[in-house]
Amino acid sequence: MVQHAAHHRLAKQVPETLATVLGVALADVEVVRAEHASRADVLITALGHTFVVEFKQATSAAAIAFAAKQVWERTRQIRRGEIPLVAVPFMGDVGRRACAEAGVGWFDLSGNAQIVTSGLRIHVEGRPNRFRSAGRPANVFAPKSARVVRWLLIHAHANQFLAQREIARATGMDEGFVSRIVARLEREDFVVRGERSAVRPRDPALLLDAWRERYQFSTHHIIRGHVAARSGEALLRLASEVFIEEKVEHAMTGLGAAWAFTHFAAFQLTTIYLADDPSSALLKRLGFREEPRGANLWLAVPNDAGVFHGAVLEDGVRCVHPVQVYLDLKEQPERAVEAAERLRAERLMWSRNA
Repeated sequence: MVQHAAHHRLAKQVPETLATVLGVALADVEVVRAEHASRADVLITALGHTFVVEFKQATSAAAIAFAAKQVWERTRQIRRGEIPLVAVPFMGDVGRRACAEAGVGWFDLSGNAQIVTSGLRIHVEGRPNRFRSAGRPANVFAPKSARVVRWLLIHAHANQFLAQREIARATGMDEGFVSRIVARLEREDFVVRGERSAVRPRDPALLLDAWRERYQFSTHHIIRGHVAARSGEALLRLASEVFIEEKVEHAMTGLGAAWAFTHFAAFQLTTIYLADDPSSALLKRLGFREEPRGANLWLAVPNDAGVFHGAVLEDGVRCVHPVQVYLDLKEQPERAVEAAERLRAERLMWSRNA
């Protein structure tokens, strides 16, 4: 009941916000028809156009993608000429891309907008989020919580439902905790349920995009330094040999792992996850000299051991799963953007970019 009241209160701001975005007075905006308040669908006329607006209080990428598809279909059912729009409190980057892919315009109650149609072109950006929640919001992509998301994406290629008990066992978490994370994912439209509450991603590519939008490699503890090596590949293999011989839990990520998976482009920076802080003896054996500027080796101690889930042996070196590599490439230098695109196309087959 409280949720519906909050939804209705925000939805009442839709006509006024649209008027502001269009640069007209509220008196020049006419609400033609409003459906039940809990749905908040509304037809609005202004500037000689009719807008079909689907409002969503939830700002998750999955909820926005669903709303975009829904409002596009509704404009086809009414009559030709209506302009489909999605409205939310604040629109993030992944939500913007979802609307663009659906061919739907959008605006948010914070004042940002992208509306392009015949005779009308509105683009407003840079307005801050006016609806940030007080306190610390629940985050399904927080380090430990993300173990569930990672496991679902690792198995997304099979398009199969996974039992929550199986997810808990595989990720080393309590079943109750997994159940709570799954419930949040379901509320944000990221997963669908099958028999006996088994789940799978509704749209794996969208789930990956939403996670990447929130992900920050810099939250791991990163030791930056230099090791004498003739190439990135030579350093990758040297470090791998040393860690194996020293029985150190490790896995490659970043540019080096992307190269191991796709052999796309030479690289200089090698990035390796270590389960624990490296000892001085280990660093000495590597010939590691701590040097943030000009570093060619990043040793990362993860903020959660889940980064190792799904690790595989690829081209003779142990690498984290391609899902994790793709995330970590977000904050890598050199040709990281191209490497991420190639990795996604070749090793994450369910991706919409494949």
